[in-house]
Amino acid sequence: MRIAFYAPLKPPDHPVPSGDRRLAQLFVEALRRAGHEPVIASRLRSFDGAGDPTRQAALAKRGQQAAAQLVRRWRQRPAAAPRLWFTYHLYYKAPDWLGPAVCDALAIPYVVAEASFAAKRADGAWAQGHRAVAQALRGADAVIGLNPADRAGVLPLVADAGRWLALPPFLDTGAYGPALRDPTAPPRLVAVAMMRPGDKLASYRLLGAALARVGDLPWSLDVIGDGPARPAVTAALMPLGARVRWHGTLDEAAVAGILARADLCVWPAINEAFGMALLEAQASGLPVVAGDSGGVAGIVENGVTGLLVPPGDAEAFAAATRRLIAAPPLHSEMAAAALRKARGQHDLATAAARLARLVAHLTAPAERALERA
Repeated sequence: MRIAFYAPLKPPDHPVPSGDRRLAQLFVEALRRAGHEPVIASRLRSFDGAGDPTRQAALAKRGQQAAAQLVRRWRQRPAAAPRLWFTYHLYYKAPDWLGPAVCDALAIPYVVAEASFAAKRADGAWAQGHRAVAQALRGADAVIGLNPADRAGVLPLVADAGRWLALPPFLDTGAYGPALRDPTAPPRLVAVAMMRPGDKLASYRLLGAALARVGDLPWSLDVIGDGPARPAVTAALMPLGARVRWHGTLDEAAVAGILARADLCVWPAINEAFGMALLEAQASGLPVVAGDSGGVAGIVENGVTGLLVPPGDAEAFAAATRRLIAAPPLHSEMAAAALRKARGQHDLATAAARLARLVAHLTAPAERALERA
């Protein structure tokens, strides 16, 4: 079945890597594995990071025009038309101006994955996008929730609570491991994140401050990532000296190779939604020390697959890191639990099977009608 796939924040083939792009790619692959044909409906980015109402209005107009063009094209070529529309990542800074209009015109189901909604945005600089998200969620046939923290805001807008489907973040766990760690070497810590101003930079700064507090222990730090805040990140980690190895931006296979040689994932996760890098680490059999923000607790089970600390608390982060470095039996226990959790709850195959059931449920009436015709 042909499925129209749209990611208003960043399309899956965007040149700049990020966790958002990665999940878009994974949803496309999951839909393929579910037996369907996902096609990128549009690469129009509706993102407005500055809170500019004029820009938002222009993006809304472009989105409406693009939707009208898609409807005309698919009405002229019904064989190429999708049977379902799938939008990944919907929030007030990146609303979906296309999907609801196309679905109304073609009478096909509308599915949203990873949506967030906060009432406090109703009167702010992004009020137009906020309203568009509300309208889209009210008309959605299904809303897939990756982050448990989003449920409270989104569920009141969903027409029927049965249309909410909780789906843990996922990846191809088979692409990670086996472990290649050297038990005789000092512990290798690893952090994987883009280097950009705002929350990412704040996390790097807290990481530097926390690790400086455990300088009496032997360890090294692998840093994977790059971006416009690289000079500031370098300054934040400079006190750690030669312990830091800088790898820059790497492809997924190279990241997996470094994770396989690491011992512990460390990331403060300030204002993190959930953190795909934390999931990659667990799929590699790494315990995690992270800040307990957003949906991080849905990935890292505190005390079982890692240790979560209050967000922004460098002292607590240092203490948790020290605990796992200094207690090899606890580290080994958490490493095994992390691997089990990733493979058992967060694998791509499991997500594909759940998406297959959802699509079959939503499209069954239309398929039966086609058979009768």
